[in-house]
Amino acid sequence: MSYPLLRTLLCFLLLLPFSTVAQTNGTVEVGASITAGDNSTTPWLSASQDFAFGFKQLQDNNLFLLSIWYYKIPDQTIVWYANKGVPVSAGSKVGITAGKGLLLSDPQGSELWSSTPIRNLVAHGFLSDTGNFELVGGGSVNIRETFKDPTDTLLPTQIMESGGVLFSRQSEKNFSRGRFQLRLLEDGNLVLNTRDLGTDFAYDAYYKSNTDDGVNDTNRGYQVIFNKTGNIFVLKRSNQRVVLGPTTVLPSGDYYYRATLNFYGVFTQYYHPKTENGNQKTWTALWFEPDNICVDIRASEGRGVCGFNSICTIDNYKRPNCSCPEGFSLLDPNDKYGDCKPSFTPSCEEDDHKSSNGDLYDLSVLIDTDWPTSDYEQLNPFSEEMCRNSCLEDCFCAVAILRGDRCWKKKLPLSNGRKDSVVNGKAFMKFRKGDLPPSTTDPRSPLRDIKKNDRTLIVVGSVFLGSSLFVNLAILGAFCLGFSFIYQKKISNNHDGFGAAETNLRCFSYEELAEATDGFKEELGRGAFGIVYEGAVQMGNSRTSVAVKKLDRVVQEKEREKEFKTEVHVIGQTHHKNLVRLVGFCEQGEHRMLVYEFMSNGTLASFLFREAKPSWNQRSEIALGIARGLLYLHEECSTQIFHCDIKPQNILLDDYYNARISDFGLAKLLMINQSQTNTGIRGTKGYVAPEWFRNKPVTAKVDVYSFGVLLLEIITCRKNVGGLEMGGEERAILTDWVCDCFLTDRLHALVEDDSEALNDWSKLQRFLMVGIWCIQEDPSQRPTMRKVTQMLEGVVEVPVPPSPSQISFVS
Repeated sequence: MSYPLLRTLLCFLLLLPFSTVAQTNGTVEVGASITAGDNSTTPWLSASQDFAFGFKQLQDNNLFLLSIWYYKIPDQTIVWYANKGVPVSAGSKVGITAGKGLLLSDPQGSELWSSTPIRNLVAHGFLSDTGNFELVGGGSVNIRETFKDPTDTLLPTQIMESGGVLFSRQSEKNFSRGRFQLRLLEDGNLVLNTRDLGTDFAYDAYYKSNTDDGVNDTNRGYQVIFNKTGNIFVLKRSNQRVVLGPTTVLPSGDYYYRATLNFYGVFTQYYHPKTENGNQKTWTALWFEPDNICVDIRASEGRGVCGFNSICTIDNYKRPNCSCPEGFSLLDPNDKYGDCKPSFTPSCEEDDHKSSNGDLYDLSVLIDTDWPTSDYEQLNPFSEEMCRNSCLEDCFCAVAILRGDRCWKKKLPLSNGRKDSVVNGKAFMKFRKGDLPPSTTDPRSPLRDIKKNDRTLIVVGSVFLGSSLFVNLAILGAFCLGFSFIYQKKISNNHDGFGAAETNLRCFSYEELAEATDGFKEELGRGAFGIVYEGAVQMGNSRTSVAVKKLDRVVQEKEREKEFKTEVHVIGQTHHKNLVRLVGFCEQGEHRMLVYEFMSNGTLASFLFREAKPSWNQRSEIALGIARGLLYLHEECSTQIFHCDIKPQNILLDDYYNARISDFGLAKLLMINQSQTNTGIRGTKGYVAPEWFRNKPVTAKVDVYSFGVLLLEIITCRKNVGGLEMGGEERAILTDWVCDCFLTDRLHALVEDDSEALNDWSKLQRFLMVGIWCIQEDPSQRPTMRKVTQMLEGVVEVPVPPSPSQISFVS
């Protein structure tokens, strides 16, 4: 090696440590930027790399949150977020500008959020080792900082001034502002309260620090200080400290600290070891307020921790669990902390007044349960029987609470419900005879304790207990043994080697799904494979909305049962964010059903072909999602799957309008001869590849063709067949019209007045050319889904395609 080259290399090695330090000293220059979803860019780090600032990808979604998080610990806990917690899509960018400071923009460059207003020009940004991101002006003047604009968390060295506020998240995964607040009021009190999401109206506080000092207004609290040693206290104007938590904490040099207002309304201080410390690898609560959120919320207005008509219970970790009483179900099955709706509403019609006591209604009994803020009448002294009868005969009464010899009658909606030993009473909840669903319809909460008609069971139990102990044990043992034998045999017969060891799918009985769908009542849609019904099933500790597909074209012969199970097993092994997840199945007698997760925003067809055209950005993201899902099915899952029926009705949209492919893997379940390579036609008119009609082998390219048609529909927001209603004979077949517009250079006609698409001309042109490549008659001319995805993403150049009719099909 030559001497000059050796000297250059030595200088480079000597400067490398200094270069590394310069990149991680926490300073961010004006003009620097980060793009969401771009793996080539990294977040901005503090000097110690304890904290990072940038885009944090949210779980199972192509969404990102501009935030600050702990960089070194495994769960990378988020401690601050911008844009009021609203996530952004991939391609969004954040940068530092001299005039506006931090500027967040969408993929098209439109401003979403900024750190304005600021008076001075920004010189640079700085992420400190305490987790504070600062905008610094000339002369090192601190212009703005995230510590002055907290979200749901306080960090050591952070100070909350009088008038400061923390907002909880809406849920564990939803960072939008929730119903709970921590505020330092002008009177000096630090309080926790719920609020109305629409008006921001603050309800009564359920926690107070009592630092207002009513005797001497000049000595009220004016700051909440979280010092660097881990102590949190309210500082009064006399410099007196009112410590909120324990006075002794673990050494801050070895532990991270944070104090967070959790989404369920509890303000908690946590600690986490900076290095691996035995079994402790997660955040541990040091202290929290209030101790029991269920019973401590006593506001006369608002819905409390749980929704209206719900009941709150505290678990062993002091977290609230919300549940609906018997006869009620969740208004929104996806929100387990939401409102519960009754199966009936007590009425005051004339017929009710004419009925005798107990003819129309009965009561279920809940022990130690109360809704303390819904009273409209108190009766004292009153016996249990009098309390029961009074509620039964009162058309306004939804529930009566008996405590001692006092009876409180309450009407809907019920608020601040709780079940706790401190209640020390009984609740008599009214239901209309014949209307009360079985308790299994809402297993979210087995809250029924005693029903009036259960007294027969008590009598039978008394007779049983009246027998000798030996006889009772013998009978009980025989019963358990027999039940165990029958149950195990049933499981063996049902699964036939298809048990939990092979799959994580749940095997439902027909009766379970009939009950979950209310007798297959609510139809969501019909397709080539059968009818889909809406339902709700118990999954773990929560009630989950599902879509139940009754397959009506699957053969029922005994020898085909194993094939059905095999195909379901293959579908159940797929895991991708752009596929609808299969959660279970039913194979009982002649019944074959598949149970999928429920997609709240319906089909792409209903989203795309409506009067108001969806945004171009949404449409292009949906197209990319479908392409990625098909790529996974064709090349990346354990068993290659051809869909064979890609169309807008088989693309569903989740809560965030992400595309989710449904009905994949079902083609083999149709009643056809599976031994044939050249099968009968599958698919839907307008989306079927030409090789289906020409007795040619079916490959993954049939899905590519269907995707091409679908892509053109997404671009134009027009159906492939039926254009006569939307623009004359020229547009009757969408694929022909698109190709004609492409050959005559009239691409603007395809999107008409869609200014967003026209302003994104290069992507529009790229997507159109990809669509035309996909619908080539010759399957060998069509790209693979991997190539399609790369071209749509812009990482591979798209050559100019020929017209599909210019290449004849190779026979």
